[in-house]
Amino acid sequence: MKISIISFSRTGCCLGERICGDLQERFYEVKSYRKSKYVKEMPEESECREKVQNPAEESVCRTEVQNSSEEPTCQKSVKDLGNVETCSEPVTESVREWTGKRFADSDAIVFVGACGIAVRSIAPFVKSKKTDPAVVVVDEKGNYAISLLSGHLGGANELAWEIAELVGAEPVVTTATDLNRKFAVDVFAKKNGCRISDMKLAKEVSAALLAGEEVGFGTDFFCEGELPRGLCLCKAQEERPELGIFVTLNDRERLFTNTLYLVPEIITVGVGCKKGTPKETVENVIRRACEEISVSPAAVAQVASIDLKKEEKGVLEYCRERNLPFLTYTAEELRQAEGTFTASGFVEKVTGVDNVCERAAVLGSSTDGKAGRLIGRKYARDGVTAALAVKDWRVEFE
Repeated sequence: MKISIISFSRTGCCLGERICGDLQERFYEVKSYRKSKYVKEMPEESECREKVQNPAEESVCRTEVQNSSEEPTCQKSVKDLGNVETCSEPVTESVREWTGKRFADSDAIVFVGACGIAVRSIAPFVKSKKTDPAVVVVDEKGNYAISLLSGHLGGANELAWEIAELVGAEPVVTTATDLNRKFAVDVFAKKNGCRISDMKLAKEVSAALLAGEEVGFGTDFFCEGELPRGLCLCKAQEERPELGIFVTLNDRERLFTNTLYLVPEIITVGVGCKKGTPKETVENVIRRACEEISVSPAAVAQVASIDLKKEEKGVLEYCRERNLPFLTYTAEELRQAEGTFTASGFVEKVTGVDNVCERAAVLGSSTDGKAGRLIGRKYARDGVTAALAVKDWRVEFE
């Protein structure tokens, strides 16, 4: 998770630096900022590091406040600041402009200051709970860590809890399912790496659970853990509620009258194509390959091919539009793929391996030493070949 922190006062800067250092220790990618209108200068990076290396020294984090006659000393010892990797970067633009950039490049934004500043700053950029970053507000005294935006899908609730634990604050979480200890379908989907088919229907599921109504649950996969209270496991032949959740690769199979599909992103598409094939052709063939075996395109997690295609423009554009990783393998690596594949003498003569798409799909979906399973063999059309493989995966309940 990439986190951006912004502070607005001397005390806030000290707390922001502490949060930054503590989160970095937990292997988050964190960057700290300060609004220069309020805080003019922070210590040099080397000075910060020197002080951290000597935590026993009662050195203090010194800041100078613009047009202030107060003693420019933040009464927080370096011991309180945690392991600060870098000092905060000054913000010369407006907070709104800064926030707009962070909405584009960060997974989470932490405002160390007043809620009003955060609300006014994020207002022009809020679009959808599917895409908005997590927003957390921490008061400058570190008394409260407030989940303000994108609590579930963005992870603001969990981040607020984590920051509260780090600084000894009280977490403030207001989402109804959390307050009432009910199953949250959007949190479940995020943790299991599933796409939600319909956010409106997801709200109906939450509303039904909060009202004490039973919601159906079906899956094509093995489940680990105990089914949450309020959900009832259903199979196709059984009588079931009208509203239900279905974890499946096939979002056309209707298990309930009102079916919320959760599609796990566990498919690797292996591709091969003629040089110069346009993106539209690549897109069309992959879509048809998915349709052939009733797999939702939403299940595609990545695309794979031979390294000869690493600069193939049409494939790169397809992946870029969908924010999909594009993996490439050498001919030697592809030959190591386990399984029986559709061999082609022509392909072997050109590439050095008898099959590209199927082998690449299997390699791409292999995890933790377990080989991926080929579920869609080579589909060829318009100079493009595509194959689908699925990684080993199961539904996990906490």
